[in-house]
Order: sequence, then C-alpha cells, then structure tokens
Amino acid sequence: MKINSFLAMAVDKKASDVHLISGVSPAIRINQELICMEMPPFKDEDLLLLARQILSKDKLAVFEEKGEVDVSYESQNIGCFRVNVYRQRGVIGIAARIINDEIPTAETLQLPEIVGKMARYMKGLILVTGPTGSGKSTALAAMTDQINRERACHIVTLEDPIEYNHPNKKSIITQREIGRDSNSFPDALRASLRQDPDVILIGEMRDLDTIAIAMTAAETGHLVMATLHTNDAAQTIERIVDVFPFSQQQQVRVQLASTLLGILSQRLIRRRDGSGMIAAMESLVATPAVRTLIREGKGHQINSFIETGSRFGMQSMDKHIQMLYEQGLITAKDAYDYASDQVAMKNYLEGKAGALKYGS
Repeated sequence: MKINSFLAMAVDKKASDVHLISGVSPAIRINQELICMEMPPFKDEDLLLLARQILSKDKLAVFEEKGEVDVSYESQNIGCFRVNVYRQRGVIGIAARIINDEIPTAETLQLPEIVGKMARYMKGLILVTGPTGSGKSTALAAMTDQINRERACHIVTLEDPIEYNHPNKKSIITQREIGRDSNSFPDALRASLRQDPDVILIGEMRDLDTIAIAMTAAETGHLVMATLHTNDAAQTIERIVDVFPFSQQQQVRVQLASTLLGILSQRLIRRRDGSGMIAAMESLVATPAVRTLIREGKGHQINSFIETGSRFGMQSMDKHIQMLYEQGLITAKDAYDYASDQVAMKNYLEGKAGALKYGS
C-alpha cells in the first residue's frame, strides 16, 4: 500500500491523526476519539516500506541510529503532515498529524478577542500552552497570519517541523525547521537575533537555553511567541522559573515579570454537533498587579486575578467552558469532563435548567 493512499483516506474522513503500528490494525483519531480501521494489521516490513516513502536518506539514517525521527511530509493534492517514525518493542510505528493547509484565523477558530489584541503588541513574550494535541500550533499560526496581514515586518519562525507554510503578505516570513535548517532551537534562536527579526515564533520552549534566549529577545525589543506543555498560567510561570538553578530563580522572576505580555492556555473540546473541535481558553494578561505576583513568587494567587480580571481581557478556563456550553457549542458532559474545578462546574450545571447528565 502507498502511504499517500492511506493518508488520503484519513484526510477524507477528517481525521486529525493516523497511527500505524506493526501487528495492530491501523487507527485514526477523529474528534479526539481513536477509531480502529477495518483493515488487516500491517507487518513490520510493510511499515518499513511506508516509512521509506516518507523519509529522506538523511532522515532514514537518523531513524536507524536513534530509533525515532520527526519530519514534515507534503503530498500534492492530499495535504501536509507532521510525522514521527519510531520503534516500539523492536518494530516500527508511524504517527502522523494531519495539518490543515489553510491557515486559520482567530475568528474562524472562534478564539477570544484577547488573542487578536496580543498579536498586535510590538514587543514582549506571549506564551501559548496546553497538552499535546490542544491546538497550540494552530493558535500561533493564526496569530502569525494576523501579524503577516497587518504589519510590514520580518517574522522568523523556528519549528520542529514546519506545520503551516506562510506566504509573504505584508510581512516577510523566514521559516526554519529544526533538524533541517538548524541543529537545535537554541542555535536557531541565537542566529535569529542576527537576522533583523521583529517577531520570533518558537515552536516549543524545551530547555533552559531556549527559555533564557527567548526572554532576552523579548527584553531587547522583539515580539516573541512560543509554546509550552503546561496546563494553565500559574503552572507555566512555575515551569519556566523551575528550569533554572535556584540561585538564578529570583532574577528569572524579575525578567519574566518585565517581558511577559500574556499566557493563553487551551484545550480542545468536541463540538456538540459533531462537526469538529473548539478551543476553550484561559487567558492571563500581564497587568502591573500580575507582574508583581510573578516578581514576588506568588504564582498561586494568579488564578484569583484571572477570575476578577475580565476588564483586562482575562478569563478562566472554566468560565470559557461555561460560555461555550451556554452558546450550545459543547455538551454538559464535556463541560464537566474538561473543567478544572469539576465540583464548581457540577454546581453550575445543576443550576441550569435542562442540563444533560454529565457524570457522578
């Protein structure tokens, strides 16, 4: 079987991910539900042939040496894919994320207004956080496209791999793929500072060096946008500080407080009508009061400021989930299941006439 045939079938079914594992029936993920296809399991030699259709000679060598490799893969008339080829229990596995080739806007994604406002800042640090598969890269792509449409500037993106191909509009966009165009995020980020950037997008802040350089770039007059695998704003701040040695942590708090513009933490929830997913988003705006909390190491108080900061564009995850439920976009069960505070969400739902049964 040709890999393109299988990927085309997954795209046709509007899947988000594809899983091919030796000895297991192929599976696709649709609206976060993993569905096994009515197909015979692939053999290891079959998957090796499929992997060779995706991997260049260099990437195949990396896979054979390390047992895993990330690549971006594009097939004309089918689409773009982010692919990880790996070994498990000595045999091959392939995981492919289907990338929408149409760059979304904040409006089409139905993101809160604060997202568009943050994209209009000229300098500082914006973080988009959430678990794997929560749409962080898509949200960043929408913000990048907005800047591209509205500002005449130089945007440098550092990605692993590149997910959306941004055409030059009002801006000039330089897109660099880690592993192909540069060896690592820290190397690419250091080099980007010598490329006259106005905006720097970092696909993921994975290590101390990347975080430190990103904050310095934001401090020196650039708009820096990046992702982290954290669940909320308070956890994001603590994760950044904890990466550094204890002796540097107070200095990092001061630097983060002065550069941070905001944190957008999101989760994807199934739409009630089954047509796809919608993002629920917590938004923290770095007001003077929030900056003081960060400097003083009082991150545990941030959630209270989010709850009372609606006039600044802040909202809690659970408040946005309630709004999505009231708009009829998600079910009561999903509102309960995805809530940060399920006890409070249960009380809220019980107060709504006709709320669906959502669990114990």
